[in-house]
Amino acid sequence: MGGQPLYLAPRLESRLRSLLGSPDLLHTLTDALGSPLHVVVPDQLADNLQQFRSVYGIHHLSGQVFYAHKANRSSALLRRLAATDAGVDVASLGELQHALGAGFTPDRITATGPKNPEFLWLAARTSVTVSLDTRGELEQLATLVRKHALPRTRVLLRLSGFEASGVRVLSRRSRFGTDVRESDPLLESVERYGDVLDLVGVAYHLDTTSLAEKATALEGCLRVLEECRSRGLRPRAVDIGGGFGVNYLADGGQWERYTTGLTQAVLGTRPPLTYGGHGYGLRNEAGTLRGTLGLYPAHRPVAGARYLDELLAHPAASLGGSPLAALLLDHLYDLHTEPGRALLDQCGLTVTKVLEVRDHGTGGPLLVRLAAKADDVALEDHGVLMDPVVVPRDGDGSGVPRDGDEARTAAEPVGVHLFGSLCLESDLITRRTVFLPRRPAPGDLLAFANTAGYCMDFHATRAQHQPAARKVAAWQEGDTWRWCLDDQYWPTTPVGGAQ
Repeated sequence: MGGQPLYLAPRLESRLRSLLGSPDLLHTLTDALGSPLHVVVPDQLADNLQQFRSVYGIHHLSGQVFYAHKANRSSALLRRLAATDAGVDVASLGELQHALGAGFTPDRITATGPKNPEFLWLAARTSVTVSLDTRGELEQLATLVRKHALPRTRVLLRLSGFEASGVRVLSRRSRFGTDVRESDPLLESVERYGDVLDLVGVAYHLDTTSLAEKATALEGCLRVLEECRSRGLRPRAVDIGGGFGVNYLADGGQWERYTTGLTQAVLGTRPPLTYGGHGYGLRNEAGTLRGTLGLYPAHRPVAGARYLDELLAHPAASLGGSPLAALLLDHLYDLHTEPGRALLDQCGLTVTKVLEVRDHGTGGPLLVRLAAKADDVALEDHGVLMDPVVVPRDGDGSGVPRDGDEARTAAEPVGVHLFGSLCLESDLITRRTVFLPRRPAPGDLLAFANTAGYCMDFHATRAQHQPAARKVAAWQEGDTWRWCLDDQYWPTTPVGGAQ
């Protein structure tokens, strides 16, 4: 196996740990509904919302938490959230229709993302808030509202290209939003269409984990809000988007050991840790390490609601040094957030059946073929590396990892390469050599935890006439897990589901 196994044990909170400790249920579901199978846990979503709400309370802020619908197309999750006071961020016509059908009222919906005329028309017709990226989009919406005599539409102006004074901190380039240096013409358009558009506030969308970049963007938004006020406009909110992150791994030490080992493997000082010597962005040039590690920081102690808390406590260097939350509160601005991945933390898992286990013939890792395609378990597409949990066919849940590496020593560990079911050499569930606590057997399940955020639906395909994974919702009644098909779940006491 080439040295000590390098585990990347998933972080499991109580609900997923309990679900993984119910092997009879998981095997029954996959026997009945097929492999792979997505299982979502709607009640966890409501708990995660409360964590975000608590941060608002700590900083005495008002505003809305909008769930980023694009992160998962589940009806069960959406309906469960509709039963709370949260909002939803929709990025397509279909998502808007889904949100309205799930029970969200228009005042709890914001429309973002690239918009076609049909999407804009329904958003305006139903009086949802529209986040506008460009002057062209603004003028297109205003024209629609006037032409069809629709109610005055609430809008946000999404901005980008923020720059800090003093030490140069730039927010990275984004194709979403208007460069903040072009905000004057944008505001002039708002004034020109004031009879049909109501400016709610401004927004930004940044694809980054950097607190400094997000703080710079929020400071820039606050300055634009002041400019709006000087023009006689009455904005009342700032939307800071998502990107709060998830902590996927139970042990930061495992992450450090793995990334160190990967570097050594790329340099050739230890056996390979990936299929075909893939370096995840790193390469060996004549003994020198080059490139950048292209992986999600899978162990993130500060993520989700804690990340939001730290951002709000960050001093606004260009605005007198006060915490950002204090500036929002002083001006009585609402804070809107759009968490997707973070709000779906621990909200589901993907179960796959082991079809075949064979030796490579070279003494290397075992080759394990799963009843799934790489697109069905799209962790790798987001750079997330994490071990699956072995759920033995005849087991009692003992495959569920306990805290610490010592939990893995009950059986002889093995290294494996996980392959999908397509006729493609590239159909790997992960390029990483995965270390399992024991050799899996055909009929066992491998369960990938915490896949609800982007990894269930965002990349799903029906290649080779193989169906996309089905989805069920699961909830607890006392110590018993109940389930139903995803589309059959409603946040009233579910009835008619399998026992």
